[in-house]
Amino acid sequence: METLINRELDLRGLSEPVPVLRTRHALHDMQAGDVLMVTTTDRDTLLDFGTYCELSGNTLLLSMEEDDMYTFLLRKRSRGLN
Repeated sequence: METLINRELDLRGLSEPVPVLRTRHALHDMQAGDVLMVTTTDRDTLLDFGTYCELSGNTLLLSMEEDDMYTFLLRKRSRGLN
């Protein structure tokens, strides 16, 4: 079953903490249950997005590394702030 991606965010070339901050802002503007695809080149985001999702209540659906590029799928939580 494929996951519907509602928005894509290309954050390649940016380093910590910018990818998480921009992701948080993007999720804030999305509807509950929407899926955001984020692409980065910052290796630290492998840990950062997992931690962010644990703290914010959003769901990390996918964390993938390929050729020094990192792709994440995040589902916005049902209610509340990010």
